[in-house]
Amino acid sequence: MIPLSHAQRRLWFLCRDGDPSGLHNIPVGLRLRGDLDRAALAAAVADVTDRHEALRTLFPDADGRPRQHVLEPGAAPDLTVTVCPAAEHGERARSAAGRPFDVAAEVPLRAHLFTDEADEHQLLLVLHHIAGDGASLDVLVHDLAAAYTARVLGGDPEWPELSVQYPDFALWQQEVLGDAADPGSLHARQLDHWTSALAGLPEEHALPTDRPRPAVASYRGAVVSAEAGADVHAGLAALARERHATPFMAVQAVFAALLTRLGAGTDLPLGCPVDGRDDEALHDLVGLFVDTVVVRADTSGDPAFTEVLDRVRDAVLDAHAHRDLPFDALVERLNPPRSPGRHPLFQIAVASQRDAHDEPVFPGLRVETEAVRTDTAKFDLTLEVDERHDPATGAPAGIGLALEYAADLFDAETAQRLLDRLVRLAAAVVHDPAAPLAALDLLTPAERADLLHGWQGAPAQPHATTVDALFTARAAAHPERTAAVCSGREATYGELDALSARLAARLARLGVRHGDTVAVLMDRSVELIAATLGVLKAGAAYLPLDAAAPLARSAAIVAEAGAAVLITDAGAAPDLGVRHTLRVDDSSDNSGSCDDGEGGTAPDRAGAHPDGLAYVMYTSGSTGTPKGVAVSHREVVALAVDRRWRGGAHERVLFRSPHAFDASTYELWVPLLNGGLVVIAPPGDLDVPALAALMQEQRVTGTFLTATLFNELADRCPERLATLVEVMTGGEAASPAAVRRVREHCPGTTVTNAYGPTETTTFAATFAMAPGAPLPDGQVPIGRPLDGTCLHILDDRLAPVPPGVTGELYIAGAGLAQGYLGRPGLTAERFVACPAGPPGARMYRTGDL
Repeated sequence: MIPLSHAQRRLWFLCRDGDPSGLHNIPVGLRLRGDLDRAALAAAVADVTDRHEALRTLFPDADGRPRQHVLEPGAAPDLTVTVCPAAEHGERARSAAGRPFDVAAEVPLRAHLFTDEADEHQLLLVLHHIAGDGASLDVLVHDLAAAYTARVLGGDPEWPELSVQYPDFALWQQEVLGDAADPGSLHARQLDHWTSALAGLPEEHALPTDRPRPAVASYRGAVVSAEAGADVHAGLAALARERHATPFMAVQAVFAALLTRLGAGTDLPLGCPVDGRDDEALHDLVGLFVDTVVVRADTSGDPAFTEVLDRVRDAVLDAHAHRDLPFDALVERLNPPRSPGRHPLFQIAVASQRDAHDEPVFPGLRVETEAVRTDTAKFDLTLEVDERHDPATGAPAGIGLALEYAADLFDAETAQRLLDRLVRLAAAVVHDPAAPLAALDLLTPAERADLLHGWQGAPAQPHATTVDALFTARAAAHPERTAAVCSGREATYGELDALSARLAARLARLGVRHGDTVAVLMDRSVELIAATLGVLKAGAAYLPLDAAAPLARSAAIVAEAGAAVLITDAGAAPDLGVRHTLRVDDSSDNSGSCDDGEGGTAPDRAGAHPDGLAYVMYTSGSTGTPKGVAVSHREVVALAVDRRWRGGAHERVLFRSPHAFDASTYELWVPLLNGGLVVIAPPGDLDVPALAALMQEQRVTGTFLTATLFNELADRCPERLATLVEVMTGGEAASPAAVRRVREHCPGTTVTNAYGPTETTTFAATFAMAPGAPLPDGQVPIGRPLDGTCLHILDDRLAPVPPGVTGELYIAGAGLAQGYLGRPGLTAERFVACPAGPPGARMYRTGDL
């Protein structure tokens, strides 16, 4: 029994359950023009098959173990002839090239001729990879040309007898490698080397993709191409000479640098094919002599390109010095986590195109070799590098680059953009090879301008006023208009204005002045709105407290914020260390009521300013110590008057969030500062049916729901949201399934994904999915920024990352908080200078990628 070579055995295991995609087919096309002798061509195919045993070998399964079964001469495949117009030859060839083989039952070679019955012909040869490699195609085509020449002349081909056949190589390979159990064998020594060299290898590259990796790869693929000019080629060649490397190593280094810059990490396993035709006797033989090594490119530490080239050179040389170990043996020893959705050990490959051979000579025919693609991709990405040289001088004439990409993961536009960036980066390293990788520019001027200035909302409308002044203006214009409803009680704008003015006077008598903070611990109610407005009218900032928070946490917040007054509606106010407590149901000496029957005049507002503090809202502390986000009147007004709230969707807004949650900023001030109405949910948490009933009963037009609550509503009763004009969700990534379910049951409701941290006054960006608009595939975007707001996605040097690359999100412009109350160090760390804004402009570092 003739065993398979190691590379053959790996392919056999991959193909034993079928190869429906034709993934392992290697096609080559020959465009033939002129008077073709079909009989001579068919005879030539038979001659070549007889000459090379690999072309007439079957690979049957013998008790679970594959073997090579070499057929006797005369087992050549038929020349399949298809008559069709010349314009159809290319498409028909591509279709035939992808048809799978059954390597156990049919010889691993096919020959197709597409002809127009005149003088336009295309010959397609399809070789299964188990019987050959790229270099075998050159042998096959030139042997075919020699045989055709002989047959046209009426004779048999006369070529030198082959000294060995592929089965000889398979036996010799086993002998050379030796027994893996023998510590002194080549197999064992190289296995030990690779085990050490690839220790800790990443399971999967981190390169951003257009789509998540599927559970099972389809192996659908396509190819994009680009060209690096002669100047870049010459520059890379010169760099390679200086660093004792090859131009191909230089391209590998540029590719590794690019992958790092595009987010793939700094430990980059790249698959590289290696040719095993070391013996001269193998040069003219058809067979599978190629194997794969893993080149572990290291780009850590933001090195100069010259350093990356040195590292890649060393890694390539080391890999080639230990290339005898079959790849399948390495995978078996390392035993990486397996997944049918990805290739083991590496998912990105780099290959050098073979040196171009002279076109084969077919008597009486004009011949042109053509690459035929099978629309498949073995790996996520495969970069094919084709160095070209001036035929007269041998000088570098450019580098052809082809990038095969997996359609499961990448769109054609993404792959083309990646390849174009590779050309741009190659030019940059030639210009400045000593520059750190992060300093090399990947952006075109147009991209840079768009990234710095294009991702911003419309100019914000100037409103140099305070929250309470704008509310008072609304109340003066429409004093009888209902401003809030709560459990059957209604309050007009005029009533809220008067209630808040009396509380402001009480606060002034207690010594509250401009710049102070006043703590507010109340259930949702009309009085809560009046109290909040009263604090602002007193010139102070409100400090909303969470009734569900531990007492010690609330006391610490009050102390850090310096609040001397607490407003509460509790029967027994908690002891938070304040000097004064105002209680809505108590008029004791140390307290007062928002509506205690006493007249009152609001404090002098001469000191009020839009940049004065409106509120201090403490974060949950889930990612560290709670910190007080200080937000000015200007930013609250900017949120409230943003143009996205126009159109009637936010005339009746549900107030259901805790006062200490930043969504309450939207729920209160968007309706109240635009003359709308606040529908106040009863105290406590409402279950889903009660919440849905309340929204229907009160004809709520707009609301914000946390992603958790939105998902629950979408699961249990999505149709109950149909009365809303717009429902917003946020706090965490929106569920595409929940969004789709709500849209299906509520076709007239706009579903909006809202994004924004507390540090940017609730919302910074929204993505609205209006009725009839298509829903996004996959993840729901965060959308476009609000008026006056700008989004930046930057690297760790605060430089814009290219489109499609993971970076950190920064937010600038309208809505930006003043910082963290009493924490200048933390403020300076998270609120940083904006590289794209006017002098003094800041942006917030969200930490979101």
